[in-house]
Amino acid sequence: MKEKMIIALDISSRERALHLVRELHDLAGMFKVGSQLYTAAGPEIVREIVDMGGRVFLDLKFHDIPNTVTRAAVEAAKLGVLMMTLHASGGRAMMESVVGELHEKLASKRPRVVAVTILTSLDTPALFELGLEQPVEVQVERLALLAQDCGVDGIVCSPREIQPLRKIVDANFKIITPGIRMPDQFLNDQQRTATPHEALAAGADYVVLGRAITMEPDPRAAMQRLIQSI
Repeated sequence: MKEKMIIALDISSRERALHLVRELHDLAGMFKVGSQLYTAAGPEIVREIVDMGGRVFLDLKFHDIPNTVTRAAVEAAKLGVLMMTLHASGGRAMMESVVGELHEKLASKRPRVVAVTILTSLDTPALFELGLEQPVEVQVERLALLAQDCGVDGIVCSPREIQPLRKIVDANFKIITPGIRMPDQFLNDQQRTATPHEALAAGADYVVLGRAITMEPDPRAAMQRLIQSI
């Protein structure tokens, strides 16, 4: 079960991040380094976590022209990350370029590439406001199938879309889900959420645990309670 757990280090403090890695390394499969921590502490924080034996999920959601994203992905791979994100909405050329370059340079040692479909902070009215005329569920499915066709290893989606996706994507296509909350926790800025048990039961390969763990007074005890609840 621990391999399915990703701890989101969505904090600004290098010291706090490394403390959480030390506290939770035996209870979690990966640690997510996103924009906040990466901007505050730089790429060195990734190297430090890797040197401590932690596996890093680099969640910078690359989204740019194919050449720029491909070069960024290669640099991320040099840091020793296990998995990284890009936006599926960056399109076919961008995704295929990244996958092809990483395979050429690193072959089987390349990090996994997963594509973000629709952010869990968005709902259907928000998509309509952006000019996207399909409901969230339809847009997520379209982007997931595109990502799979481009050779990407998996996608990031909300817990609400897992079951429909499992019916249309390959069995080995990974599904990573944020938006995880315990039953008694507030949604904050998330719109499409579920408990860890619900997400895993629906078919998620990994669940991303952020504030549900890291903002608790005793993160280790919170993590142990969460695992016991699954």
